[in-house]
Amino acid sequence: MLTLRRTVLCVDDDPDDQLMVLDSIKAIDPTMRVASALNGVEALRFLEESKQRGQLPCLVLMDINMPLMDGKQAITHIKKDKELDRVPVVMFTTSSSAVDQTFCELHGVPFITKPISQRGLEETVKRLLHYYAA
Repeated sequence: MLTLRRTVLCVDDDPDDQLMVLDSIKAIDPTMRVASALNGVEALRFLEESKQRGQLPCLVLMDINMPLMDGKQAITHIKKDKELDRVPVVMFTTSSSAVDQTFCELHGVPFITKPISQRGLEETVKRLLHYYAA
């Protein structure tokens, strides 16, 4: 049986953005585990391993523009798997492209533009954790 763990997977190729997300989550809930992936390939590997253990993360924060496999390609793979599709994915990106926003709408993935400030990021992450990881 699969359960959703109090783990957030942060998928972003920018280490500074990953660190900001980690710091925000730990400031909100120090017991929350944060896993990181630098691209869609690593994210899918993490999710498959989590699925095999029966402990999927409670939330995936995914950037769009990454090397090897971007966020849209990763979401396409996730949505094809009935078990992985249970995991809430939020596109968390600096992109403001209407094409990217439409893609996310069509796949039922919330699209959030990254805030610039640490405080704005903490407020956004707090809302996401409250909604998805309660």
